[in-house]
Amino acid sequence: MKVLIADKIDTTAVDKMKKAGLNVDTKFGINPDELLKTIADYNVLVVRSATKVTKDVIAQGKNLKLVVRGGVGMDNIDAAAAKAANVKVENTPEASSVSVAELTIGMMLTLARKIAVADSTTKQGKWEKKALEGVELWKKTLGLIGIGRIGLEVAKRAIGMGMSVIAYDPYLKPVPEHITKLGIKMVGLDEIYKNADYISLHLPLTPESKNMLNADAFGKMKPSVRIVNCARGGIIDEKSLAEAIKTGKVAGAAIDVFEKEPIAADNPLLGLGDKIVLTPHLGASSAEGQGRVGDAVAEKLIAYARA
Repeated sequence: MKVLIADKIDTTAVDKMKKAGLNVDTKFGINPDELLKTIADYNVLVVRSATKVTKDVIAQGKNLKLVVRGGVGMDNIDAAAAKAANVKVENTPEASSVSVAELTIGMMLTLARKIAVADSTTKQGKWEKKALEGVELWKKTLGLIGIGRIGLEVAKRAIGMGMSVIAYDPYLKPVPEHITKLGIKMVGLDEIYKNADYISLHLPLTPESKNMLNADAFGKMKPSVRIVNCARGGIIDEKSLAEAIKTGKVAGAAIDVFEKEPIAADNPLLGLGDKIVLTPHLGASSAEGQGRVGDAVAEKLIAYARA
């Protein structure tokens, strides 16, 4: 079985696959044209979030049987084209949940206590203690839009810091007992907007979630609200968020994912100063998380080869 790994995964996982007898080629960061030219040589394609598995890639993959996405979302894979071509698609949603959840909490703390600005100005030799007064997370309300694996891990940590957690997830019916036992209250989307001091996104990018947080949604939110997105770019209308921050409707935002990645020079979220924290899609980028993702990918491929 020939495997092409198009995006970087842990080298230990690659070695594990090879020791199991898989014929593995690593072409990290392969460009779209080269992928189209070479995909016909492979039975399995492994990607993370960077490589796009388009309809054309599926069509050119004459011998392709399986696509594995290391991580959670699969919006970079044309699932319909894969299904039509009888190509199986899998991911590893459990592997990076803790890493993304911890980044989400870190983003919330960075917004609340202005950590990024404090670090930058102090390194410049300034001492702006009075200007950098922050707010607490304790006794604040966190609104989660989506409460799957990652959202649940965020909720556990937020509750541990004394926050109240409300959540909206139209796909979670009935509500599992482990969620209600934590004290998480499931509510409607408008109630999230009305009551949350912090709103964190934990849902895939779909036609329904595209630009879900737009000018209308921001208009329904508390003026002190802070937004965190470590899920997928495109769920937030970036122009509307920038405008809401400029007018003071949104107190701040921490964004790890963008509609276009790497972030474009004309992105409206740039240049908003201390009201916004921007990071380059770091959600799963922890040593432990990368190791778990790689191991999960290796296990799936080895099991598939032995089936």
